[in-house]
Amino acid sequence: MLQPDRTVRSTCPYCGVGCQVDLLIKEDHIFRVEAPFDAAPNYGRLCAKGRFGMDFVTHPNRLTRPLIRKNLGDKPRQAVGIEGFREATWDEALDLAAEKLVDTVQKHGSDAVGSFCSAKATNEDNYIFQKFIRGVLGTNNVDHCARLCHAASVAGLQIAIGSSAMSNSIAEMKDLDVFIVTGSNTSETHPVISTFLRQAVVQGGAKLIVVDPRGIEMTEFATLWLRQKPGTDVAVFQAMAQVIVAEELYNHDFIAARTEGFDEFASSIMAWTPEWAESVSGVPANLIREAARTYASANSAAIYWGMGISQSVHGTDNTLSLTNLALLTGHIGRPGTGLNPLRGQNNVQGCSDSGGLPYVFPGYQPVDDPETRAKFEANWGVELNPEAGLTTMEMVDAAENGAIRAYYVMGENPMMSEPDLRHARHVMEQLDFILVQDIFLNETGKYADIILPATSFAEKDGTFTNSDRRVQQIHTALPAPGESQDDWAIICELARRVEEKLHRSHSAGFKFEHPAEIWDEMARLTPPFQGINYERLAREGGVHWPCPTPDHPGTPYLFEESFPRGKGQFSTIQFRPSEELPDDNYPFILSTGRVLYHWHGGTMTRRSQLDHIYPEATVEINPEDARQLGVQEHARVRVRSRRGQIEVKALVTERSPQGTIFIPFHFAEAAANELTHDARDPQAKIPDYKVCAVAVEPII
Repeated sequence: MLQPDRTVRSTCPYCGVGCQVDLLIKEDHIFRVEAPFDAAPNYGRLCAKGRFGMDFVTHPNRLTRPLIRKNLGDKPRQAVGIEGFREATWDEALDLAAEKLVDTVQKHGSDAVGSFCSAKATNEDNYIFQKFIRGVLGTNNVDHCARLCHAASVAGLQIAIGSSAMSNSIAEMKDLDVFIVTGSNTSETHPVISTFLRQAVVQGGAKLIVVDPRGIEMTEFATLWLRQKPGTDVAVFQAMAQVIVAEELYNHDFIAARTEGFDEFASSIMAWTPEWAESVSGVPANLIREAARTYASANSAAIYWGMGISQSVHGTDNTLSLTNLALLTGHIGRPGTGLNPLRGQNNVQGCSDSGGLPYVFPGYQPVDDPETRAKFEANWGVELNPEAGLTTMEMVDAAENGAIRAYYVMGENPMMSEPDLRHARHVMEQLDFILVQDIFLNETGKYADIILPATSFAEKDGTFTNSDRRVQQIHTALPAPGESQDDWAIICELARRVEEKLHRSHSAGFKFEHPAEIWDEMARLTPPFQGINYERLAREGGVHWPCPTPDHPGTPYLFEESFPRGKGQFSTIQFRPSEELPDDNYPFILSTGRVLYHWHGGTMTRRSQLDHIYPEATVEINPEDARQLGVQEHARVRVRSRRGQIEVKALVTERSPQGTIFIPFHFAEAAANELTHDARDPQAKIPDYKVCAVAVEPII
């Protein structure tokens, strides 16, 4: 067997599970990946992406030198390949980037810059990024892909309990009593988590309730499968609450001691009967009653959900309907309970924690709170903008009307993740300046004026925070390719140049020798992190925040005694249909999501050997729909919406219900978001990726 030159412990760069991995290095290549059996949270388990998808790191298409667009300044700008750029020195690229950003701020104001930080970058990278945007450029226009995945979960949980993080730990999953999985194809999106959930059923005798339109693998382990029509989640969960209230299955003591608004909620819920919900959702009333009784009567019960709940025009209401169930039954604040959004990318939790949102500093401290702002101003030595910034989708709107003139995009790919890509392309074409920082030339980078080459997770030190709030380290395993640099180092150098052009004296502070120093600064300003440092992480392997002091053990589960907002708030909700429903011209519902072998926009997995396993876009079509359309298995079909069209290969399967099709969003050559629309949840401002109307036709 081939022996490694060295083995480096790190954290997987894919989903939010945060699996610990050992990278076996030979001649500066990762030739094998193993999972340590003694390390949380995965204890020796890895999925296909974690075990076989790391070869993207040494792909020949890695960016290795700064690039500047050859036809700089042309408008409308066009997407160009690598041949449309020329190589530049770091000095030239950074000087030009600083000049363009300063020019934008001086001509149009600080809020004329929109920025995207990264759920793939480290906590330290994201802290420095938002510090630069806020402390140097003077705007709070900073957001990231959480806006497009779990913003509705964040909004709903903040309203109900005052905290948006996953409340319980992965370690508790194997010992569950009863649990609900909804809007999550867990075995493909979070495969390691799914093994613990299935273990709870198979070995522990747990009862699983799946609420999902698709026949996912988790339904094979379910005691109950509630197969609702897409977009009717609120009806199902409110009907479950109605049963719990009507049959007095609720937890009287918990409600009296730890909640408010129960009487109003109980009164409002009585009309939401299972029979009414059946008429709306298609789920039989008897199954809704059985699910409600099973959940309410459990000693401990947990709820897990994914983007099938949050990516909706009523995503906040979906989340609130789930929190109502937990508050009714008291299934929160104890092991094996809780409200648990399964976060998508490896550091989407950490990016939010580190201040990558337009309305909060690190640790979810509001930018419009004078006392909080004064603390950051004193530490950074600058006056900060008191107004909340724009969200991702609001920045698109502002760019369209000319209020935003420049984008700075670090490690994100909005030209794959935005809804209605035709509209997104139009906006990108009109911007005055686009600065991109990434490891590959992706669909967004093709519109850039300047591209700065960054290092991957395997070439730098830092921390990621996984879905259950566990802060874990990554370590340098390989040399940086070419002249690429760590994201935080690039930003620090850019910040110094911008400050010089603005005639400032480096007041915000961007002189760091190592990411540990950046973490220490962030922790000093962020109470939940103040008991965590690199020495402790190296010693213990990982620590769950909140961890306010060095002797605090960390917090695997939250809300044992209280909620951040004081008492949990019951919410009255009204059912609203989806924005765009099928009609004669567009008779199918389109839902989008992930598949096992790929991740997000495919930037990494499509540059790995995994792309050979799942090399092209597909569309799931129910057999009866396929028969009526005259579509055979693996035939090419055209899928059209009011916004665009794509061509994909048909998979004829009963996984998708009749009248609904499913397309994964990983494939730029057949991007699902050519079809989706930008109808948004009114509170979370998240687009609806799960319900829009399309037509399907065979290609003759």
